[in-house]
Amino acid sequence: MINEITAKSILRKQKRIDSWFISSYAINLYRGCSHNCVYCDGRDERYQVEGDFGRDVSIKTNALELLDRELDPARKRKPFQGGFMMVCGGVSDSYQHFEREYRMTRKTLELLLKYGHPVHMLTKSTLIERDLNVLSEIRRERGAVVSFSFSSVDDKISRLLEPGVPAPSERLDTIRRFKDAGFDCGMYLMPVVPFITDSAEMIEETVAAAKEAGVDFVIFSGMTLKPGRQKDYFITFFKEHFPQQLPDLQKLYSNNSPWGAPSSNDAYEAEGFFSAVALKYRMPKRMPSAIWAELVSRNEQILLILDQLEYLARLAGHNSPYGKAAWTLSSQESPIESMSIEELTSLRGIGVFTAKLIREIAETGTCGYYDKLL
Repeated sequence: MINEITAKSILRKQKRIDSWFISSYAINLYRGCSHNCVYCDGRDERYQVEGDFGRDVSIKTNALELLDRELDPARKRKPFQGGFMMVCGGVSDSYQHFEREYRMTRKTLELLLKYGHPVHMLTKSTLIERDLNVLSEIRRERGAVVSFSFSSVDDKISRLLEPGVPAPSERLDTIRRFKDAGFDCGMYLMPVVPFITDSAEMIEETVAAAKEAGVDFVIFSGMTLKPGRQKDYFITFFKEHFPQQLPDLQKLYSNNSPWGAPSSNDAYEAEGFFSAVALKYRMPKRMPSAIWAELVSRNEQILLILDQLEYLARLAGHNSPYGKAAWTLSSQESPIESMSIEELTSLRGIGVFTAKLIREIAETGTCGYYDKLL
């Protein structure tokens, strides 16, 4: 059921560019999602999605009018930050079923083309092919990345976990069409679901399929299970379909972390599987800087690569001071790219090796350590 509402604003800005999606801004046109994925943390009460999640969806009927004003540079006191505009939300898919009728996402893309903004699309729906023409124009003018989220590439399991979305095989076909049209494409393998899609064999099958389809990077994440409506719903589902492994699942999420994190390091075994498979298939584990470097300032590029290095180094089993370094540098008023090694090492948490990496990025736009780990 659709519920029409009005919004006060549409363009949501972050303090810093997100290193997973290379975006500073998100555009959320719907609240709730008809895809009804059983693991979706959009069910969590803190997101304030009203009604029956998976069935009831709210549409922001004044979204296009608001967005036209918010994108108009004549109305802005400060220029837009670098990176992509993300046309999606944490609790909705911009290409869910109601988009066929309302066409809010397509009209939003037309506004982004009008105002000259690059775009990163993340979806589970092959409906995005409808907008290949306008996305192609955006790609030529400013840049566009098209990404799909997966929990696996097993069609049978997907029908169980993601009842409202096209099969993984269909999503892979859509990726091939976008690759043929010249797009950079990503796979967000998130979440892998404990005891269902997190085995070494299934993760390898997924990364191999991504490689075959021409995917440019795969970003991995496990499942969060937040106490309350999300956890209750998933436990009920799991009890019905995987009763023998229910005790294992309940033990894994027994700590009731408010963020839904698992209570055991066993959950991170899958991350190790992914790391080994990504290395085997030479698959980048974050969006490579070559895709987005021209969309950000050199200062932003330095911070983003440091943020990505934080994950990549830890995944490789190395010590990682890079996240702290990025946090420290983000508050500096002086341009990072012009800071010397001596100035950098005078800051808390930045050693000589990290300072040399920063100087290498400042001078070349990348660094050998990053390229190796990626």
